[in-house]
Amino acid sequence: MEREALAADIAGLSRLDTDELRQRWKAIYGKSPSREIGRSFLTRAITYRLQERAYGGLKPSTCRLLARAVEETGTGASKGPQTRRAQSGTILIREWRGKAHRVTMLDDGVSFNGKRYRSLSEVAREITGSRWSGPRFFGLRSQNTKNNHAAT
Repeated sequence: MEREALAADIAGLSRLDTDELRQRWKAIYGKSPSREIGRSFLTRAITYRLQERAYGGLKPSTCRLLARAVEETGTGASKGPQTRRAQSGTILIREWRGKAHRVTMLDDGVSFNGKRYRSLSEVAREITGSRWSGPRFFGLRSQNTKNNHAAT
């Protein structure tokens, strides 16, 4: 496809309604897109595939790098939440219901409001009145699990 034709084809995508974009996706990718995919993503994915066909895809070295990254993450399932460690002396601030709460990490626990606690979870419980994962509450653990209110 020559440049002008490609540019015209891509520009024409903006004039298609969502159902027409879905039909175009199916023609290009060989299967229907998920109903959850919105207009913006449909347009970008179709544009990418048109450009890929005209100019070529990713370099083999990039494909190998991506394949290696996928291998390292296993089957795509999460290996569990990613946790960051806070060193002694680190100050963590968490806003809860309009009030900022500040904790200081210690070698053997946590300091909050002049009192020593064994864990961040104890502090989170003190702040919220319910059981929370302290590392999740203070942003040290990713929230890629369904229940953000899980206890530790």
